[in-house]
Formats: sequence, structure tokens, C-alpha cells
Amino acid sequence: MRESQIISEELREFLDLKVSEYNSPAFLASDPLQIPHMFSLKQDIEISGFLTATIAWGNRKSIINNAHLLMDLMDQAPYDFVTGHTEDDLRSLQTFVHRTFNGSDLLYFIRALKHLYTKYGGIEVIFSKYALQGTLQPAISKFKEYFFELPHAQRTTKHVSDPSKGSAAKRINMFLRWMVRDASSGVDFGIWKSVSPSQLSCPLDVHSGNVARKLGLLSRKQNDAKAVAELDANLRLLDPEDPVKYDFALFGLGVFEKF
Repeated sequence: MRESQIISEELREFLDLKVSEYNSPAFLASDPLQIPHMFSLKQDIEISGFLTATIAWGNRKSIINNAHLLMDLMDQAPYDFVTGHTEDDLRSLQTFVHRTFNGSDLLYFIRALKHLYTKYGGIEVIFSKYALQGTLQPAISKFKEYFFELPHAQRTTKHVSDPSKGSAAKRINMFLRWMVRDASSGVDFGIWKSVSPSQLSCPLDVHSGNVARKLGLLSRKQNDAKAVAELDANLRLLDPEDPVKYDFALFGLGVFEKF
């Protein structure tokens, strides 16, 4: 793959055009990101965003419906629920199901989130502590260690991905984009000031991966951690300060335009 092909002005202009088209509040009407947009408190945005991203696989309508149900189960006050719940409050969560994420997984997630906020000061603190120049992937692995410090069922660990084990960690990378990227477009939130957009990685899935390969941005066939690293390197040639803005272009071209 030739660098001149990757950073051609034609490709950059095409992708920038698609970013401007899809990095818009209109995008939220059909996207799970609409859920944290219901809140204004930082911790509510973080928790609703994290839980929504956790169940963000499968049918988009089902994801959105179940994320709304999650917020209802937490009385539309996720931070208050996480930090102030009683065991009685948790009973209503036990019937929740989204694909393989069930009530027992949700109960652990609520307890783990309380642990992170009360012991460490929240999710951002952990990511900022372990962020490296140009990448948050090792920080994701450390976050998983912190998240599963409490006694837990082994089956629940599959719902938090680990790049060090080869995962593309699509859902956590998506959550990080929501928290870190600038809020000026009305899509992402930009509420984490201790982490830079330049450290983000593209949320890689079937759609964005296929489009990236067609555009010559990705040669690896599997959508895994190595593919994320390759795509990251090429997107940074296009914009080193905000490479993950191109997630909008790749995703939009794949999902909405069947590129």
C-alpha cells in the first residue's frame, strides 16, 4: 500500500465531504447515541453512553429500544441509580435481556460502575491514567482489569472487549469517541478534557471495515486489533489531530449508501 495513495487529496476531499454529511445531529435519529443526549450531567452521559455502547450490536432499532428501557429501569437518573441503589432497586433489572447481555450481566455492570465512581472517581480517571501518546488501546485493557475487580461470573467478562487479546473493541472505541470528540457538531460530547481526540481509534465493524478496504485504507481481512492499528495509522495521515472523525464517513458510506 503506497502512502501517496492513502493521503491523496482526492481521497481526503471525498472523505471530508462525507464527514460533513454524516457528522450531524440528523444522524442521531437512527443512532444509539441519542440515548446519552437525553442527559446533561457528565456522569449521566458517561453511564448512559457506556451502557448503551455495551449493548450496541445487532438491530439498531432493538438497541435503541433496549437502551431506552435501561434508562427507564434506572429511573432516568443513571448516576444516582448507580451510586445510590439498594438491593431492592436491583431486582427490577434482573429481567433485562439484549441478545446475550442479560440481567445478571447488568447487575454486575451496575455494581462495577458504582465501584469505579466511588473508589476511583469515575471512568475518565482510569482512561486518562493509562492513555499513551497516540492510542487508548492499552488503557482499554487496563479499564477491563479495573472493571472486573469485584467478584463476577466469567461469562460477563465477554461484554467488555480487550485489545490486548486481539479484539477490535468496537463498542468501547465508539463510547470513547462519544466522550472525547468535540461537541461543536452536536453529535459527540467532548466532556473528557484529559484525553485528546488524537488518541482515539476508529470503531471498526463490518461496515466501516469493508468501506476502508475498498478505499485502500485497510488491507487486513479480519476486523481485529491489528486491523484497528492499521486503519488508525492511515486515518492519522488524513488528520492526525482528529482521525476518528472519519468514522462518520466510513460508517455512513457502508450503512446508508451501501458503498
